[in-house]
Amino acid sequence: MRFITATDRYIFRLVMVPMLAVFCIAASLLILDKMLKLFEFVSVQGGPVGVVFKMLVNLFPEYAGLAIPLGLLLGILLAFRKLATSSELDVLRAVGWSYVRLLRVPYLIAVVLVGVNFAIVGYLQPLARYAYEQQDFELRSGALGASIKIGEFTTLKDRMALRIEQSKDDGRLLMGIFARVVDKKGQVLSISAREGTFLSAPDNRNTIVLRLLDGTIVQTAPGQRPRVLSFSQHDLPIDLPAIERFRARGNEAREYIIPELLKLGWNSQTPKAARADNQANFNYRMVEVVMMLLLPLLAVALAIPPKRSTSALGVFVSIVLVVAYHKVNEYGQSIAELGRVNPYLALWGPFVVFAALIVWMFYRVAFVPGGQAIGALESAYAKIARRVKRLWQRRDRARGIIPIEAADAV
Repeated sequence: MRFITATDRYIFRLVMVPMLAVFCIAASLLILDKMLKLFEFVSVQGGPVGVVFKMLVNLFPEYAGLAIPLGLLLGILLAFRKLATSSELDVLRAVGWSYVRLLRVPYLIAVVLVGVNFAIVGYLQPLARYAYEQQDFELRSGALGASIKIGEFTTLKDRMALRIEQSKDDGRLLMGIFARVVDKKGQVLSISAREGTFLSAPDNRNTIVLRLLDGTIVQTAPGQRPRVLSFSQHDLPIDLPAIERFRARGNEAREYIIPELLKLGWNSQTPKAARADNQANFNYRMVEVVMMLLLPLLAVALAIPPKRSTSALGVFVSIVLVVAYHKVNEYGQSIAELGRVNPYLALWGPFVVFAALIVWMFYRVAFVPGGQAIGALESAYAKIARRVKRLWQRRDRARGIIPIEAADAV
């Protein structure tokens, strides 16, 4: 007997299409929302636009860790819902395929995605998070060339004020430049120029040269008359402010990879507060990954609507359950980090409750004749839908609107 049959390949195609679609849509929505905030932040800081996309690349592992479980759940759910509403599921059940047998391919997909998600949350996500924090620090500190803002006065080392009216060619050409320089003797240079550009100083890495074109210098000194000079080209050296180096990785537990969490979380020499933080973060990552093994059961339990019904209530309930469980885990992690609750109880306790609920729901659908995982909700939903439909019909009749069926009959 072949391990993978033509029916398994058919189920595989039914699962993969919506799963990939949901993954792309969820990841895109999360990235687009963050992209708008990053563009606003970078524009305020005056940084290069390209840094936005570099920061989004480092955010992708975090969003992928959320989108992969959601894509797996909805991919399996929509595939089995299609089988159920088209009566193909009844045919498969009639020829001897149990729900456990039907879950062979979904579980193969789930095991692969569990490995992928473990690699993301255990190794890739901590490194990407640290890289994102480093880029954010460099953008705020001016290490990316973002310290001089267009249209604003910028003070450099308390002895120079610089204002640039306009920037072109990705910052390589500066227009409408004004600079005010004060030396140690109290001499003041007020410089205005039509345009200019920044050049690197060959002999000093901590100094850059602002080459100015077509401008005027007004020189004033205590006890002396002002002097006015015109120039076609003038090089103005600018001392760069000292930029603080970014901290080393590991300031937070979420920046550690799995082996580092295991080493620090269960090391008696680690401070108690840091040990609780590392243990909570480790258990949080593990329950989020292991929970994916329950998603195929949850998807099948919520995918099959009552007979002669096309209700999509199960799709809504599945999303609510997964999001609620994720939020419960976040709360459990936060209280475990504070040392108020044991991390195993705070994180694996909700997992056991969630797992028991899913197993019971799947048992109702798979082994109880005519059983429904959310039968009571389906009944309540159907009653509410009928009442809403009657209210709409009464409103239409009050307005003199003839329903389509009645119009066809006339």
